[in-house]
Amino acid sequence: MPKYDFILPSFAKINWSLRILGRREDGYHEIRTLLQTVSLQDELHFATAESSDINLSCDDPKIPLGEDNLIIRAANILRDRFEVTAGASLHLQKNIPAQGGLGGASSNAAVALLGLAYLWRLRPRFEELHELAARLGADVPFFLSGGTALASGTGTDIEPLADRERKYLVIVTPKATVSTAAAYQALKAPALTSSGDVSILSFSHAEVDLELSHLWESHNDFENVIFASEPEIERVKQALLKVGAGSSLLAGSGSSVFGIFESREEQERAVIEMEAESDWRVFPAVTVLRDEYLRALGTCIDILSLK
Repeated sequence: MPKYDFILPSFAKINWSLRILGRREDGYHEIRTLLQTVSLQDELHFATAESSDINLSCDDPKIPLGEDNLIIRAANILRDRFEVTAGASLHLQKNIPAQGGLGGASSNAAVALLGLAYLWRLRPRFEELHELAARLGADVPFFLSGGTALASGTGTDIEPLADRERKYLVIVTPKATVSTAAAYQALKAPALTSSGDVSILSFSHAEVDLELSHLWESHNDFENVIFASEPEIERVKQALLKVGAGSSLLAGSGSSVFGIFESREEQERAVIEMEAESDWRVFPAVTVLRDEYLRALGTCIDILSLK
Protein backbone atom coordinates (compact mmCIF):
# COMPACT_ATOMS: atom_id res chain seq x y z
CA MET A 1 0.00 0.00 0.00
CA PRO A 2 1.45 3.40 -0.95
CA LYS A 3 1.99 6.20 1.54
CA TYR A 4 -1.00 8.49 1.28
CA ASP A 5 -0.77 12.28 1.18
CA PHE A 6 -4.03 12.89 3.06
CA ILE A 7 -7.25 11.22 4.22
CA LEU A 8 -10.78 12.60 3.97
CA PRO A 9 -13.93 11.38 5.75
CA SER A 10 -16.85 10.32 3.57
CA PHE A 11 -20.01 10.68 5.66
CA ALA A 12 -23.28 8.78 5.29
CA LYS A 13 -26.71 10.40 5.06
CA ILE A 14 -30.25 9.70 6.12
CA ASN A 15 -33.52 11.05 4.72
CA TRP A 16 -35.71 12.81 7.28
CA SER A 17 -38.48 12.40 4.72
CA LEU A 18 -38.69 11.16 1.14
CA ARG A 19 -41.66 11.74 -1.13
CA ILE A 20 -41.98 10.50 -4.70
CA LEU A 21 -44.13 12.98 -6.61
CA GLY A 22 -44.37 11.04 -9.88
CA ARG A 23 -42.60 9.89 -12.98
CA ARG A 24 -41.13 12.56 -15.24
CA GLU A 25 -41.27 12.58 -19.01
CA ASP A 26 -37.56 11.66 -19.11
CA GLY A 27 -38.30 8.45 -17.20
CA TYR A 28 -36.82 9.60 -13.90
CA HIS A 29 -38.87 10.23 -10.79
CA GLU A 30 -39.58 13.65 -9.34
CA ILE A 31 -38.73 13.63 -5.63
CA ARG A 32 -38.83 15.90 -2.62
CA THR A 33 -36.58 14.85 0.24
CA LEU A 34 -34.86 16.24 3.32
CA LEU A 35 -31.28 14.98 3.56
CA GLN A 36 -28.99 14.93 6.58
CA THR A 37 -25.34 13.97 6.98
CA VAL A 38 -24.55 11.66 9.90
CA SER A 39 -21.37 10.60 11.65
CA LEU A 40 -21.15 7.08 10.19
CA GLN A 41 -18.34 7.39 7.66
CA ASP A 42 -15.95 5.78 5.22
CA GLU A 43 -12.39 7.08 4.75
CA LEU A 44 -10.87 7.92 1.39
CA HIS A 45 -7.06 8.01 1.20
CA PHE A 46 -5.35 10.04 -1.55
CA ALA A 47 -1.82 9.87 -2.98
CA THR A 48 -0.06 11.12 -6.08
CA ALA A 49 0.91 8.47 -8.61
CA GLU A 50 3.98 8.17 -10.80
CA SER A 51 1.86 7.06 -13.76
CA SER A 52 -1.30 8.55 -15.26
CA ASP A 53 -3.39 5.63 -13.95
CA ILE A 54 -6.19 5.92 -11.40
CA ASN A 55 -5.60 3.11 -8.90
CA LEU A 56 -8.28 2.23 -6.35
CA SER A 57 -8.12 -0.31 -3.55
CA CYS A 58 -10.61 -1.13 -0.81
CA ASP A 59 -10.58 -3.12 2.41
CA ASP A 60 -13.98 -4.63 1.47
CA PRO A 61 -13.53 -7.27 -1.26
CA LYS A 62 -17.21 -6.96 -2.22
CA ILE A 63 -16.76 -3.42 -3.51
CA PRO A 64 -16.13 -3.29 -7.31
CA LEU A 65 -12.99 -1.38 -8.20
CA GLY A 66 -13.46 -0.90 -11.94
CA GLU A 67 -15.37 1.57 -14.09
CA ASP A 68 -18.63 0.82 -12.24
CA ASN A 69 -17.22 2.36 -9.07
CA LEU A 70 -18.35 5.98 -8.62
CA ILE A 71 -14.90 6.98 -7.32
CA ILE A 72 -13.32 5.91 -10.60
CA ARG A 73 -16.07 7.63 -12.57
CA ALA A 74 -15.59 10.80 -10.53
CA ALA A 75 -11.84 10.76 -11.22
CA ASN A 76 -12.40 10.27 -14.93
CA ILE A 77 -14.95 13.05 -15.43
CA LEU A 78 -12.82 15.46 -13.37
CA ARG A 79 -9.75 14.65 -15.49
CA ASP A 80 -11.72 15.03 -18.70
CA ARG A 81 -13.25 18.35 -17.66
CA PHE A 82 -9.94 19.95 -16.64
CA GLU A 83 -7.64 18.07 -19.05
CA VAL A 84 -5.60 16.50 -16.25
CA THR A 85 -2.87 14.05 -17.25
CA ALA A 86 -1.77 13.09 -13.73
CA GLY A 87 -2.89 9.91 -12.04
CA ALA A 88 -3.73 9.07 -8.43
CA SER A 89 -3.75 6.22 -5.95
CA LEU A 90 -6.81 5.97 -3.72
CA HIS A 91 -7.80 3.61 -0.96
CA LEU A 92 -11.34 3.29 0.40
CA GLN A 93 -11.79 2.22 4.00
CA LYS A 94 -15.40 1.01 3.90
CA ASN A 95 -17.74 1.28 6.89
CA ILE A 96 -21.03 2.44 5.34
CA PRO A 97 -23.07 -0.62 4.25
CA ALA A 98 -23.45 -0.94 0.48
CA GLN A 99 -27.04 -0.68 -0.83
CA GLY A 100 -28.14 0.42 2.61
CA GLY A 101 -29.81 3.63 1.45
CA LEU A 102 -27.16 5.64 3.32
CA GLY A 103 -25.53 7.27 0.29
CA GLY A 104 -22.12 5.66 0.74
CA ALA A 105 -21.20 5.46 -2.94
CA SER A 106 -22.52 8.97 -3.62
CA SER A 107 -20.57 10.35 -0.68
CA ASN A 108 -17.42 8.57 -1.90
CA ALA A 109 -17.87 10.15 -5.34
CA ALA A 110 -18.30 13.69 -3.99
CA VAL A 111 -15.29 13.35 -1.69
CA ALA A 112 -13.28 11.95 -4.60
CA LEU A 113 -14.11 15.07 -6.63
CA LEU A 114 -13.04 17.34 -3.76
CA GLY A 115 -9.91 15.39 -2.85
CA LEU A 116 -8.67 14.91 -6.39
CA ALA A 117 -9.27 18.58 -7.24
CA TYR A 118 -7.02 19.40 -4.29
CA LEU A 119 -4.46 16.70 -5.13
CA TRP A 120 -4.21 17.90 -8.74
CA ARG A 121 -4.14 21.58 -7.70
CA LEU A 122 -7.25 22.48 -9.63
CA ARG A 123 -9.39 25.49 -8.81
CA PRO A 124 -12.91 24.56 -9.93
CA ARG A 125 -15.84 26.78 -9.11
CA PHE A 126 -18.53 25.25 -6.92
CA GLU A 127 -20.95 25.33 -9.85
CA GLU A 128 -18.52 23.29 -11.94
CA LEU A 129 -18.16 20.61 -9.28
CA HIS A 130 -21.93 20.57 -8.74
CA GLU A 131 -22.50 19.94 -12.45
CA LEU A 132 -20.01 17.05 -12.44
CA ALA A 133 -21.54 15.66 -9.24
CA ALA A 134 -25.03 15.74 -10.76
CA ARG A 135 -23.77 13.68 -13.70
CA LEU A 136 -22.59 11.01 -11.28
CA GLY A 137 -25.85 10.51 -9.39
CA ALA A 138 -28.77 12.01 -7.52
CA ASP A 139 -27.24 12.31 -4.03
CA VAL A 140 -23.71 13.26 -5.08
CA PRO A 141 -24.19 17.09 -5.18
CA PHE A 142 -25.54 17.05 -1.62
CA PHE A 143 -22.24 15.68 -0.31
CA LEU A 144 -20.30 18.69 -1.59
CA SER A 145 -21.55 20.67 1.42
CA GLY A 146 -23.49 18.28 3.69
CA GLY A 147 -25.53 19.34 6.71
CA THR A 148 -29.30 19.53 6.22
CA ALA A 149 -30.68 20.18 2.74
CA LEU A 150 -33.80 19.95 0.63
CA ALA A 151 -33.29 17.91 -2.55
CA SER A 152 -35.81 18.12 -5.37
CA GLY A 153 -36.11 17.33 -9.06
CA THR A 154 -34.33 14.02 -9.54
CA GLY A 155 -32.44 14.69 -6.31
CA THR A 156 -29.69 16.88 -7.77
CA ASP A 157 -31.32 20.25 -7.03
CA ILE A 158 -29.97 21.04 -3.57
CA GLU A 159 -31.14 23.82 -1.27
CA PRO A 160 -29.11 24.03 1.98
CA LEU A 161 -31.26 24.52 5.07
CA ALA A 162 -30.48 25.74 8.57
CA ASP A 163 -29.30 22.87 10.75
CA ARG A 164 -31.47 21.74 13.61
CA GLU A 165 -30.27 20.54 17.01
CA ARG A 166 -28.09 17.45 17.15
CA LYS A 167 -29.93 14.14 17.13
CA TYR A 168 -28.81 10.80 18.56
CA LEU A 169 -29.42 7.97 16.13
CA VAL A 170 -29.15 4.23 15.90
CA ILE A 171 -28.80 2.99 12.32
CA VAL A 172 -29.44 -0.69 11.63
CA THR A 173 -28.73 -2.59 8.42
CA PRO A 174 -30.10 -6.15 8.29
CA LYS A 175 -28.99 -8.86 5.88
CA ALA A 176 -31.42 -7.78 3.17
CA THR A 177 -30.37 -6.40 -0.19
CA VAL A 178 -32.36 -3.62 -1.85
CA SER A 179 -31.04 -1.77 -4.88
CA THR A 180 -32.20 1.77 -5.60
CA ALA A 181 -33.17 0.77 -9.14
CA ALA A 182 -35.29 -2.10 -7.83
CA ALA A 183 -36.94 0.16 -5.25
CA TYR A 184 -37.96 2.67 -7.94
CA GLN A 185 -39.10 -0.15 -10.20
CA ALA A 186 -41.44 -1.36 -7.46
CA LEU A 187 -43.10 2.06 -7.34
CA LYS A 188 -45.07 1.48 -10.55
CA ALA A 189 -48.46 2.36 -9.14
CA PRO A 190 -51.50 4.20 -10.59
CA ALA A 191 -51.04 6.97 -8.04
CA LEU A 192 -47.65 7.77 -9.59
CA THR A 193 -48.00 7.10 -13.29
CA SER A 194 -50.78 6.90 -15.83
CA SER A 195 -51.27 3.92 -18.14
CA GLY A 196 -49.21 5.76 -20.71
CA ASP A 197 -46.45 6.35 -18.18
CA VAL A 198 -47.04 10.11 -18.41
CA SER A 199 -46.40 12.06 -15.26
CA ILE A 200 -49.46 12.80 -13.16
CA LEU A 201 -47.63 14.48 -10.28
CA SER A 202 -49.77 14.57 -7.17
CA PHE A 203 -48.70 18.18 -6.55
CA SER A 204 -48.24 21.15 -8.85
CA HIS A 205 -44.94 23.01 -8.64
CA ALA A 206 -46.62 25.77 -6.63
CA GLU A 207 -48.06 23.23 -4.21
CA VAL A 208 -44.73 21.47 -3.89
CA ASP A 209 -43.38 24.69 -2.36
CA LEU A 210 -45.57 24.24 0.70
CA GLU A 211 -44.12 24.98 4.11
CA LEU A 212 -41.10 22.89 5.00
CA SER A 213 -42.87 21.90 8.19
CA HIS A 214 -44.79 19.31 6.18
CA LEU A 215 -41.55 17.76 4.97
CA TRP A 216 -40.26 17.48 8.52
CA GLU A 217 -43.04 14.96 9.16
CA SER A 218 -41.25 11.59 9.02
CA HIS A 219 -42.41 9.73 5.93
CA ASN A 220 -40.71 7.63 3.26
CA ASP A 221 -42.67 6.56 0.20
CA PHE A 222 -40.36 3.58 -0.27
CA GLU A 223 -41.36 1.96 3.01
CA ASN A 224 -44.46 0.14 1.76
CA VAL A 225 -42.80 -1.45 -1.27
CA ILE A 226 -39.54 -2.29 0.50
CA PHE A 227 -41.24 -3.68 3.59
CA ALA A 228 -43.44 -5.84 1.34
CA SER A 229 -40.44 -7.31 -0.47
CA GLU A 230 -38.16 -7.56 2.60
CA PRO A 231 -40.17 -8.07 5.83
CA GLU A 232 -36.92 -8.22 7.83
CA ILE A 233 -36.43 -4.50 7.18
CA GLU A 234 -39.84 -3.71 8.66
CA ARG A 235 -38.93 -5.88 11.65
CA VAL A 236 -35.91 -3.61 12.23
CA LYS A 237 -38.18 -0.57 12.35
CA GLN A 238 -40.49 -2.19 14.87
CA ALA A 239 -37.50 -3.31 16.97
CA LEU A 240 -36.12 0.24 17.11
CA LEU A 241 -39.47 1.55 18.30
CA LYS A 242 -39.65 -1.22 20.89
CA VAL A 243 -36.26 -0.27 22.40
CA GLY A 244 -37.31 3.35 22.83
CA ALA A 245 -36.84 5.26 19.58
CA GLY A 246 -39.07 8.30 19.47
CA SER A 247 -39.52 7.64 15.77
CA SER A 248 -38.02 5.32 13.19
CA LEU A 249 -37.82 5.50 9.41
CA LEU A 250 -36.33 3.76 6.41
CA ALA A 251 -33.08 5.66 5.78
CA GLY A 252 -33.44 6.10 2.01
CA SER A 253 -34.18 3.61 -0.74
CA GLY A 254 -32.08 0.77 0.65
CA SER A 255 -32.14 -1.64 3.56
CA SER A 256 -31.10 0.54 6.50
CA VAL A 257 -33.47 1.93 9.12
CA PHE A 258 -32.71 4.61 11.70
CA GLY A 259 -34.24 5.43 15.07
CA ILE A 260 -34.06 8.76 16.90
CA PHE A 261 -33.28 8.79 20.64
CA GLU A 262 -33.56 11.54 23.23
CA SER A 263 -30.09 11.14 24.75
CA ARG A 264 -26.77 9.39 24.35
CA GLU A 265 -27.64 7.13 27.27
CA GLU A 266 -30.85 5.96 25.58
CA GLN A 267 -28.91 5.52 22.34
CA GLU A 268 -26.29 3.37 24.06
CA ARG A 269 -28.92 1.17 25.71
CA ALA A 270 -30.67 0.70 22.37
CA VAL A 271 -27.41 -0.30 20.65
CA ILE A 272 -26.84 -3.05 23.21
CA GLU A 273 -30.35 -4.41 22.73
CA MET A 274 -30.25 -4.21 18.92
CA GLU A 275 -26.87 -5.98 18.80
CA ALA A 276 -28.58 -9.08 20.20
CA GLU A 277 -29.61 -9.71 16.59
CA SER A 278 -26.45 -11.27 15.19
CA ASP A 279 -27.42 -10.70 11.54
CA TRP A 280 -27.93 -6.95 11.95
CA ARG A 281 -25.20 -4.34 11.63
CA VAL A 282 -25.82 -1.67 14.28
CA PHE A 283 -24.26 1.81 14.20
CA PRO A 284 -24.62 4.54 16.82
CA ALA A 285 -24.47 7.92 15.08
CA VAL A 286 -25.23 11.60 15.48
CA THR A 287 -26.26 14.20 12.96
CA VAL A 288 -23.36 16.14 11.39
CA LEU A 289 -24.07 19.85 11.02
CA ARG A 290 -22.88 21.74 7.96
CA ASP A 291 -20.10 23.65 9.72
CA GLU A 292 -18.81 20.40 11.20
CA TYR A 293 -18.98 18.75 7.79
CA LEU A 294 -17.00 21.50 6.10
CA ARG A 295 -14.41 21.56 8.88
CA ALA A 296 -13.95 17.80 8.55
CA LEU A 297 -13.09 18.27 4.86
CA GLY A 298 -10.61 20.92 5.95
CA THR A 299 -8.03 22.28 3.56
CA CYS A 300 -9.79 20.91 0.48
CA ILE A 301 -12.81 23.10 1.16
CA ASP A 302 -10.73 26.15 2.11
CA ILE A 303 -8.56 26.12 -1.01
CA LEU A 304 -11.45 25.35 -3.35
CA SER A 305 -13.45 28.24 -1.86
CA LEU A 306 -16.55 26.09 -1.49
CA LYS A 307 -17.71 27.49 1.84
